[in-house]
Amino acid sequence: MPHNTVAVVGAAETTRLGVIPELSQIGLHADAALNAMADCGLKPKDIDGIATAGETPVQLAHYLGITPTWIDGTSVGGCSFMIHVRHAAAAIEAGLAKTILVTHGESGKSRVGNPPRTVHPQSLNGQFEQPFGPMGPPSMFTIPVLRYMKTYGVTEEQIAQVCVVQREWAAKNPRATFRNPITTEDVLNSRMIAYPFRLLMCCLVTDGGGALILTSADRAKDFPTKPVYILGTGESAETPMVSQMEDFTSSRAFRVAGPTAFKEAGITHKDVDHLMIYDAFAHLPIYGLEDLGFLPRGEAAAFIAARNTAPGGSLPLNTNGGGLSYMHSGMYGMYALQESVRQMRGVAPAQIPDAKISVCHGVGGMFAASGTIIFSNQVP
Repeated sequence: MPHNTVAVVGAAETTRLGVIPELSQIGLHADAALNAMADCGLKPKDIDGIATAGETPVQLAHYLGITPTWIDGTSVGGCSFMIHVRHAAAAIEAGLAKTILVTHGESGKSRVGNPPRTVHPQSLNGQFEQPFGPMGPPSMFTIPVLRYMKTYGVTEEQIAQVCVVQREWAAKNPRATFRNPITTEDVLNSRMIAYPFRLLMCCLVTDGGGALILTSADRAKDFPTKPVYILGTGESAETPMVSQMEDFTSSRAFRVAGPTAFKEAGITHKDVDHLMIYDAFAHLPIYGLEDLGFLPRGEAAAFIAARNTAPGGSLPLNTNGGGLSYMHSGMYGMYALQESVRQMRGVAPAQIPDAKISVCHGVGGMFAASGTIIFSNQVP
């Protein structure tokens, strides 16, 4: 895809984030979608493409009154929305649709209208992992991080620093769930969930949603909002079973999606002003920094502990507070995308001065899939 031919013109989250028991899952999708349309002055009749996960695009198109010429129901976990943005950009470039809506909504806390959380016995996970005890992300994600810690000598204190730094960013964000400062000791003294993860190393569980609207760069100039251009994109997948990762100290999906996006964007790591790395758990920014090529293997934990990603640091990371402190409804990728867009628009609560390029990187499942989007606010 040629650079800068597609732009985000609409971006919004649900009116509220946190605990929203009065809205079902599809209601959260609709709230976010209508807010994104209002953001850029559109109505459902103006949308001709739709992509979503959690709900099906068929159900959501009917619910919103949209007649699409292009749909995408890719659902590979929390990075699905990065992949939707990639597919939407390609569809617009190919002329398959002119104005595409990407939505997310999830009643992660209240569980209103959400499908049940089950692992099918006939699935690979159900046959080859679940019988041996791991149940859900907190226990399954410990498998790779314990190997990483042993291989590179990373300490629990260094992992705790990820949580401390991201809480500093959250303190600047009025919509963040947790804003009170925390210390390394607070993290290490919080309740054990599954070694080495304490409670404060694990993501929030909340209700909420978000939506993006994309169109061609040429049309984007006619909208009331500041266009945010898509420079590069990437996606990949590795395995649905965390126990079968090629290397527990690195994500192969990360190593494909990230460099693919950088190559397409034609940028280097020194060009990046702002970075979002999906942080369902405290170790994910460490993996992301290394697998995307920002740091050599084994050095990211010390880099974060040295406050390079903190407010005032050389590489601002997860400036909304992340899934650890901002919000996390289950599939967090949409909220990372929203923060990248806010930073490129210049309207983020913790705005990075003169930021021109933002990299937004997501994970799906337990290192199962990945998507990377590189944004810019520079006019093509």
